[in-house]
Amino acid sequence: MQLQHQQIARQLVEAQIAPLLHQRRIGLEKECLRVNSEGKIAQTPHPSALGSPLTNPWITTDYSEALLELITPPCSSATEAVNFLREVEQFIYGELYDELLWHTSMPCVIPGESSIPLARYGSSNAATMKTVYRRGLGYRYGRTMQVIAGVHFNYSLDETLWQALQRFEGDGQPLQAYISARYFDLLRNMLRIGWLIPYLFGASPAVCKSFVGGEMGRLESFDEFTFYAPYATSLRMGDIGYQNNKENENGIKANYDSLARYVESLERAIETPCPEYEKIGVKVDGEYRQLNANILQIENEYYSTVRPKQLLQGNEKPVRALQRDGVRYIELRSLDVNAFDPQGINEEQLRFLEVLMLYCLFSPSPPISAVERREIDFNELETAHRGRQPGFNLMRCGVATPLRDWALEVCDAMLPYAQLLDEGTGEGEYVAALQLQRESVLNPDLTPSARMLAEMRERGESFFAFARRRSQQHQRWLSELPLSPERREILRQEAEHSRQRQRQIEESDRVDFDTYLRDYFAK
Repeated sequence: MQLQHQQIARQLVEAQIAPLLHQRRIGLEKECLRVNSEGKIAQTPHPSALGSPLTNPWITTDYSEALLELITPPCSSATEAVNFLREVEQFIYGELYDELLWHTSMPCVIPGESSIPLARYGSSNAATMKTVYRRGLGYRYGRTMQVIAGVHFNYSLDETLWQALQRFEGDGQPLQAYISARYFDLLRNMLRIGWLIPYLFGASPAVCKSFVGGEMGRLESFDEFTFYAPYATSLRMGDIGYQNNKENENGIKANYDSLARYVESLERAIETPCPEYEKIGVKVDGEYRQLNANILQIENEYYSTVRPKQLLQGNEKPVRALQRDGVRYIELRSLDVNAFDPQGINEEQLRFLEVLMLYCLFSPSPPISAVERREIDFNELETAHRGRQPGFNLMRCGVATPLRDWALEVCDAMLPYAQLLDEGTGEGEYVAALQLQRESVLNPDLTPSARMLAEMRERGESFFAFARRRSQQHQRWLSELPLSPERREILRQEAEHSRQRQRQIEESDRVDFDTYLRDYFAK
């Protein structure tokens, strides 16, 4: 396989396409809980100094009022993306006072679901819809799993590259149709080797016993306060994390064969009633419990490790945006928060992911069969729970294959693309990032999940103690690092403008929420 990719890389160079690979955009989304001095989820409202979570493009909330989501704009490099994320976090710490940002994927002490406040976005119809959607998630899956945090990696290639590739491949369809088709090639291959992400970057091998209510399941007791799995990589991606079980039971899963099939499969799930969710009720005693009683309330409810995305126009459905203008970028959602890094992710990880995206783009990508879909699900789940186990096997085309062998094969095939990205820079940063992860394949003790458990054992710490200590270290480092007055002012102004935009949205509402919701689903 490495020879095949070496040949592709040579062809890209000869066709003068290789330099265009640098014309990409990288974005990050990082979730993190606000916690109080006791390490419990903060009960305070979203700090007003951070702006409106409804309209601030850089600082919002996810499921809970206490679950911050920090978002970078599309950036031209890994360094730019990480720096922006750091500056946003520095700005936030300047406004938090006695609260702490929790720097692990698995949450802090949870004394019951009632301790998890739903996110609030104001009094507009758009704000109400966001809160009702989250209330529905709580009824359907429980609130606890909704406060698991992660990092999303957004990736896109410039139109000039797509134009050059289309000419090179002799493709005659409209450009946007070609771009969407090639992004779906990438998506299918990311699903096929999606197990590699939790193996390399998983950082949630342990969890506070309060998170699972004392139920061990597949877990073992690490100490009085902690459950773990000895060879786990990412319990966040395992069966105690967020799962769409009703879709599996009803045979409805997102179809990645093409953009049209993907949209069709999600629409079917949104329009298909679910008897169990009908028992919850939609509007009960004048209050909405969920947006509807169908398998999915909206597209975002479907959990997938990777998604095609398009920018929305107003209150547009994501599937309509995809139908309108096709795929604009890819969102990889399976990254844990890296507890060993103040930003939760670092430049070396991002460079590896860039190379991985190119490997997936230029690898053969046939449709995913039902059998392969089951293998993908098995590989992801089992890697999450026991990916570092000696001799651990994945399923590949019906054959048990050692994770180590498959991962080395992928890393070796990625090398030509790392060399292309390093070409002309003289830095060798992409090859170095690839080599770093290859070493983690050869030695599982180098992975973040193994390092976390080793540090907990060495220091005699519970998961909670480890996570709080690391979070406090990152807080001190970020708080002591100077933030330029210019950047602080930009972030402050954006927060103020977001509050103004929220007020404008609230003043522009002309219908009640019942009508608004009916119109939304009728589009």
